[in-house]
Amino acid sequence: MEAKASSSKKEWLRLIFFFSVILIFGGALLSLPRAAIPLTIAYVIYLIVSPAIPTLAKLGLGKGPSIALLFVALLFFFIYPIVKVVPTITREAKEFKDNIPRIERYVETQYSKTRAVIKDKTGYEVPSKYVSEVIEVARKGTANFLLNLPQVLASFLEWILLVPLFLFFLLKDATSFKKSILRLTPNSIFERFYYLSHKFNSQLGDYIFAKFVEASIVGIIITSGLLILDIKFSLLLGLVAGMTNVIPYVGPVLGTIPAIVLGFAEYGTTPTTGAIVLLYLIANTIDIGIVFPLLVSKIVDLHPVVVVMSVILGSQYLGILGMVVSIPLAAAVKLIIIEIYNGVYSDRNR
Repeated sequence: MEAKASSSKKEWLRLIFFFSVILIFGGALLSLPRAAIPLTIAYVIYLIVSPAIPTLAKLGLGKGPSIALLFVALLFFFIYPIVKVVPTITREAKEFKDNIPRIERYVETQYSKTRAVIKDKTGYEVPSKYVSEVIEVARKGTANFLLNLPQVLASFLEWILLVPLFLFFLLKDATSFKKSILRLTPNSIFERFYYLSHKFNSQLGDYIFAKFVEASIVGIIITSGLLILDIKFSLLLGLVAGMTNVIPYVGPVLGTIPAIVLGFAEYGTTPTTGAIVLLYLIANTIDIGIVFPLLVSKIVDLHPVVVVMSVILGSQYLGILGMVVSIPLAAAVKLIIIEIYNGVYSDRNR
């Protein structure tokens, strides 16, 4: 009896220690965002590319050469485009900022004409404050984005150094780190923790990879189309379209608005503006109708209502970041609930 009580006490102590370690580690990451962000990026990349290591090993390469080959390929794939594109995007961002006053004047002029038409046709006078409020919000949002863009790009340059460093050690030592975590895991939750962590890591890696592919496809289509049409700020607008695409539902709209407004302000109601609108319609149709159903929705395996609710909750508590992470978090919660449900009912049926 005493032995059983002692064993139970030790198990509780292991549980407390285990979850304390996890909380301390999580708190440390949250308190060090400059390290946490590149570490998270490196971890996500690791989840995506780590399955390639056994495949390379089957081709006759050892683990060390496989990791080295994969690491060099990733360095080239990520660093070369960033180094080539960052200066161009920085220049376009500065030029776009200089064009903002002209775009604002165009919007105010068109709004005044629309007010006059509505008043002439219906007798109702639309308040002028609406456009000023919208312009003010757009001005602040655009200014914040453009002001922060060089800082973000500078962070990219910092991440170029840190992400490969973290990624190398993850590729090299992740197996040892996992074994250390599993040794700390109490026996009472070992199987469930191992299953949930493996399932979540696999699902998270697949989801992030799918979103990266989805955003890349949209960005490439938009950038290529705008370059063919010889539209100003093609790379910047393509980058905005790709980055905003990761935000569920509202992202495609947010990515479309700058190009449409710029098109009307620059070219008026001409075939060029119509071509810009058509380009974004085609890109978003391909995304919503083909890419998202085939890549993203099957991975998370969530009901559309759950997806919508999770996005709303995420935006309410964490803003845009909450909208981005809401779906994988909802998928993780679903995994935990299913595991608890199976555990409770399997115990009941015994």
